[in-house]
Amino acid sequence: MSSKSNKRQQTMAKRNREHAVEEKRRLKREKKQAAAAARNDPDAVITEQATPEETEPTVEPIDVR
Repeated sequence: MSSKSNKRQQTMAKRNREHAVEEKRRLKREKKQAAAAARNDPDAVITEQATPEETEPTVEPIDVR
């Protein structure tokens, strides 16, 4: 049977999940490096700001009357 030799195509959902995990790991690594640099040089100024994509979405309470 040749079905075992065929590779299954990767779904877009799986690719998107993998990319999201890699992005999260990269951001965490950068955050750790910035914290380590700040510990090593307390006079250094951190200029990198969080972008809206990196911040948690805000949820406003619903006014129920």
